[in-house]
Amino acid sequence: MICIVDYGVGNVQAFLNLFKRLGVDARRACTADQLSGAERLVLPGVGHFDRAMLRLNESGLRPKLDELVLGAQVPVIGVCVGMQMLACQSEEGNMPGLGWVPGCVKAFANHPLTAQMPMPHMGWNDLQSKSTSKLFSRGFEGGAQFYFLHSYYYDAEDKSDVAATAQYGIDFDAAVSRGNIHGVQCHPEKSHHWGEQLLKNFVEL
Repeated sequence: MICIVDYGVGNVQAFLNLFKRLGVDARRACTADQLSGAERLVLPGVGHFDRAMLRLNESGLRPKLDELVLGAQVPVIGVCVGMQMLACQSEEGNMPGLGWVPGCVKAFANHPLTAQMPMPHMGWNDLQSKSTSKLFSRGFEGGAQFYFLHSYYYDAEDKSDVAATAQYGIDFDAAVSRGNIHGVQCHPEKSHHWGEQLLKNFVEL
């Protein structure tokens, strides 16, 4: 069973619709009890980093998520701001992140090579995945494009955690994988068959 973590931030219904098309059982989890029995977790997120972290911390879901992800090693994938929340901190705010994949979320506007580029980074972009990445192990032999909408990017502390990069003035970390913990900056729920394949790979990890 796939549980979509519903803490009030992110388009949960879009993921439920996508998993239904894939023929995968998925449900919305708004409480800690509803997370029980989860075999996979999806952590969506949109908007401001601090707001997303505050909503998650206030939802009552975080202790159960820590138990499942860090204790039981249940696979999880963070999407967009959900990926950024995996980091230790973000230049967008002051609250600490989950710290599950060490790194910092940085602003394109603060990098000399991207400061003058249009913000946000919006639209379709190529991904360059690592050959060892399980998220991209099947279905991407001819390359892939994904939909992005963000002004901040993940900068992983350990580059061996990077599963894929994308280019927007600089090469930035577009996907991370550390054990059972994964994150993608793009929106698979908006990326047509490439997004479906990515989430199918995640389900089959």
